Amino acid sequence: MPTSEAGSSRPVRPRAAHGGFTLIELLVVIAIVAIAAAGVGFALRTPAGAALDREAERLAALLESARAQSRASGAAVRWRLTDEGFAFDGLPVGTLPTHWLAAGVQARPQSADGVPLAVLLLGPEPIVPAQQVLLATEADPARALRVGTDGLRPFSVSTP
Repeated sequence: MPTSEAGSSRPVRPRAAHGGFTLIELLVVIAIVAIAAAGVGFALRTPAGAALDREAERLAALLESARAQSRASGAAVRWRLTDEGFAFDGLPVGTLPTHWLAAGVQARPQSADGVPLAVLLLGPEPIVPAQQVLLATEADPARALRVGTDGLRPFSVSTP
């Protein structure tokens, strides 16, 4: 039988058992797990994968820059592969870089339906054909990125 506290006439009742976690506790645990998973994901990223990501983002920016210069000047600009890297035909020499930053980058220009192309047409028309470049590296040939446009939107990077 429970006894009462000194000076109290009411008996002491045992506290109710805490049954479960609060929403705040669960959210804190989920946030910690998400941060840990992101850290592991960045730690597992290979140097070849990082180089491919960097090359794809750089190529998308260069293609958009050439596209804008083509529209501004009214001159037709084409992008093509060369032995040393790539070239922008129709722009003055030295306007844009013409080489890959990483060694062993493999590029395949294609139409939107996968037909190989010799060149990408970048302008001067505001709407260009849907086209893409598939990028891979010799260090990690299984992983590829697509730098492409539907003809109306800017070039962007995605997975094929």
